Amino acid sequence: MKLTKEQQEILDGKKGETLAKVMKTLIQYGEVFGAKKMVPVTGKYNHLVTSFGLKALGPVYDLMEQLISAGNVSQQKFSADPRPIDKNVPANFLQKFIFNKFMYSRQEYYEEQLRKMGLMDNDAFTCTCYMDEVGNKPEKGDVLSWAESSAVVYANSVLGARCNRNSGIMDIMGSVVGYVPYFGLLTDEGRKATWVVEIKTTQKPEAQLLGSAIGMKVMEEVPYIVGLDKWIGTELNDENRTYLKDFGAATASNGAVGLYHIENLTPEAKEKGKDLLAKNVQTYVIDDAELERVYKSYPVIWKNPNAKPKLCFMGCPHMSLQQLKDWTDKIEEGLKISGNKKVVIPTVFTASPAVLKEFEKTDYAVRLKDTGVITSYICPLMYMNNPLCGKMPVITSSNKLRTYTTARYYTDDEILEQITKGGNN
Repeated sequence: MKLTKEQQEILDGKKGETLAKVMKTLIQYGEVFGAKKMVPVTGKYNHLVTSFGLKALGPVYDLMEQLISAGNVSQQKFSADPRPIDKNVPANFLQKFIFNKFMYSRQEYYEEQLRKMGLMDNDAFTCTCYMDEVGNKPEKGDVLSWAESSAVVYANSVLGARCNRNSGIMDIMGSVVGYVPYFGLLTDEGRKATWVVEIKTTQKPEAQLLGSAIGMKVMEEVPYIVGLDKWIGTELNDENRTYLKDFGAATASNGAVGLYHIENLTPEAKEKGKDLLAKNVQTYVIDDAELERVYKSYPVIWKNPNAKPKLCFMGCPHMSLQQLKDWTDKIEEGLKISGNKKVVIPTVFTASPAVLKEFEKTDYAVRLKDTGVITSYICPLMYMNNPLCGKMPVITSSNKLRTYTTARYYTDDEILEQITKGGNN
């Protein structure tokens, strides 16, 4: 790898042994993927995926302590993924005992380390850091050192920033040294699409289901999606940004997509059109039958497939302010039709602390509470990682949560019916 004078001096230890180790790690990481140089991180903020104080992450705490002691903290303020526990989310005595004593017993200690490293503020725990309320929204062309698959794919695709699908810890290293290896989605060539996905459905596709289908088909490659603008238009308004948040998370978790282009909608597709297509692209056609096939392919891994759901999680990734408002209206209408006063399944809506604060300022917050729905800043995935919680029959409309846990996927309409009316699965 060809280094600049400053980069070589860092590697040679002229700015300290610890920073030299960070640089060496990033160089070795880049060389694995064929990177020939390092480029500066230009985004104003970073985002870390490791937000949870798992007892087993001793090496992470040791590494953070080394960085803090050497004064090698992040050159950028950063947000981090959601906290793993919240006392407001339903959990029995044994589940809470596992959370607090065996799983996340180092949470307070780790959060103090994050503050010393450069955490934006105590509310900066969310997987949707790019929302206006949170304030970590990169500009088009910014080079980032982020981790968190749903945030990376959103930043690349919807905002036009440039970031690889980094792992945890690699994200903070890029911010500490101020450079990342130049390969993959940072390059023009790496951002070209190798798949054309044709949308031929008879109605607007469910975001989570469409993203799942594309992710499982193209895996880590870049899709160029045509025909979706027929259903969602050509403007990146609040509604479409929310749609793409959920769509992208499914592509990234059900596959490994780090970037997608949507014809006539996403910034690079609007700017370059089909010039974004690589040579010898493959084609994938998605119609109603294909979405139905994908939906029916999901395994049901509950011990009793006919069990009555004990919990519903919505918000993986975290919900937007508009989603919270829209779902309040939907639930009130659903309860009115069913004749029930409150949801019949314990239901948790998760959103960033900053979004929840804004939501609390509206009359929707009281209305939603009256339906029995709980709001939380929690990470549903981290909650479900508790083995006692994983045994519970949990439902969700998040394809990310379905993929990584035992939660069972239903469409938004099916979720609404189950939590307001009940009935068979």
